[in-house]
Amino acid sequence: MTNPAFELHHVGVRLGGRDILHDLSLTIPADRTTAIIGANGSGKSTLLRTLARLQERTGSVLRHGAEISGIRPRAFAQDVALLPQAPEAPANLTVTDLVSRGRDPHRRWYDQWSAADERIVNEALAATGLADMGQRGLGTLSGGQRQRAWIALTLTQSPSLLLLDEPTTYLDVAHQIDVLETVTALQRSRGMTVILVLHDLGMAVRYADHIIAVQDGRIAAEGPAESTLTPSVIRDVFGIDSAILTDPVTGRPVIVPHRALETTEAP
Repeated sequence: MTNPAFELHHVGVRLGGRDILHDLSLTIPADRTTAIIGANGSGKSTLLRTLARLQERTGSVLRHGAEISGIRPRAFAQDVALLPQAPEAPANLTVTDLVSRGRDPHRRWYDQWSAADERIVNEALAATGLADMGQRGLGTLSGGQRQRAWIALTLTQSPSLLLLDEPTTYLDVAHQIDVLETVTALQRSRGMTVILVLHDLGMAVRYADHIIAVQDGRIAAEGPAESTLTPSVIRDVFGIDSAILTDPVTGRPVIVPHRALETTEAP
C-alpha cells in the first residue's frame, strides 16, 4: 500500500490493569474513508484515541514515516483534526463562533483575525450546508445540524486527516445519513483521509471504503468495505448470524442480521 495515513507497529494499550489493545500492527490507507467497527468494549474508540495522540501506548504509530509522538502539537493539530463523541459547547454560542475556533492551531495569541481566516470559516459553513445559519445559537439547531457545525469546526483546521468518534451517536436515521453524506462528500471533494468509529454495520459498509473490524482489542478483519464483512466475520465479531445482500441502488453490500447466536448458560 502506498502513501498510508498511519502505520501501526506492535501497538498495545493497557488501562486499569487490563489490556485494551493487543500488539496491533496495521496500515490504514490515505485518501479514503475508513470505518472502525466492533462490539461495545472491543477497543475501537481506544484505537481512534491512539491515532489522535490522546492515549498512552506501547509500540509505534507513524504518520508520513514519522512517529506521531515526536510531531510538534501545533503541527499535528494542523494536519489531523479530531471530533470526539458527543462534544459539548454552550447552547447560546453561535455557529460561526464555534466554527471559528477551528482556526486556533493556525493562529498565535497575538495574531489578528484575518481575511483568510474569515474565508476559511465561510467555506467550511458552506461545505456543511450551514452558510445561512452562522448567527444561530447551537441550542436552536437539530441534532444533525449541530453535528455538521462540529464537522465545520474541524474543517477550519484545514486538516488532511479527520478522525470522528461515533459521529452518528444519538441521531435518528435521517440525521445519521445527513451527517455521513456530508462527511463522505467532503472526503471526496477535498481528497481528505477520514477515519471514523461507527457502531452501525449498515452505515459502515454503505459509506466507508475500508473496514477495520476490532474484536477484544485485536484486528479481526480489515480490507475493502465491499468484501471484508463476510457472514463469518460478523458472526465472530458481533455474535450474530447474517445474510449479505446487494443494494440495488448503490451496489454496496447490505447486511441483514437474522438471529443472535445462542449462548450456553451455566446450570
